[in-house]
Amino acid sequence: MNVTIVDYYSGNVSSVLNSFKEAAKYKPDLNIKIKLSNKLEDIKNADKLVLPGQGSFKNCINSLKGIDGLEEALKEQVQIKKKFILGICVGMQMFADYGEEDGGSEGLGWISGTVKKIKIPIKFQENCKLPHIGWNGAGFYVVRGPIADKFTNRLGSGEAGDKHFYFVHSYIFHPKDIDNLLGETYYAGQKFMSAVIKENIIGTQFHPEKSGNDGLLMIKNFLCL
Repeated sequence: MNVTIVDYYSGNVSSVLNSFKEAAKYKPDLNIKIKLSNKLEDIKNADKLVLPGQGSFKNCINSLKGIDGLEEALKEQVQIKKKFILGICVGMQMFADYGEEDGGSEGLGWISGTVKKIKIPIKFQENCKLPHIGWNGAGFYVVRGPIADKFTNRLGSGEAGDKHFYFVHSYIFHPKDIDNLLGETYYAGQKFMSAVIKENIIGTQFHPEKSGNDGLLMIKNFLCL
């Protein structure tokens, strides 16, 4: 199996690369080969894709779209050939139609919705700051179907969740269709979308590559889809 982590110069992605290599060791029967690349040949030859993201929505989407042919190659592999893709943090946010950060930018438009800044209620502003940084629980809606069930296998379910993941963000994805909502997390007295799914397209607001054993399990689950 070939897995390509899309390199569009979004920041330091060494932790993503290392975590996927570590997860691959647990599945030797799959003969998994992990590669960090933005070459169109590597995108096309991949069995699965990973879209990391670090920084602002605008900078990330502009960087991705600035690489000749990359957006078109990803669209062909994901939307037409239906290969699995995992978006992480801003990588997941870019699946949206639009992101409001830094004056606003068009996204990839793969999952209808808008990325908006978190609003902290006044009574929580003293203790809850932006960006939202650190460990937080997540609950997953496995009733979304067999793919969602397999991706979240052994990670718990329900709104509260008993598994914790690492977050670094100030913006959240608001999908238009509730059926695209895969996971939720509570912060500052409110819940927000922390995982999204649409057929073969999966995304997490948190960083599984920085989330210890629970994050590693999620990566293993993705490799087994």
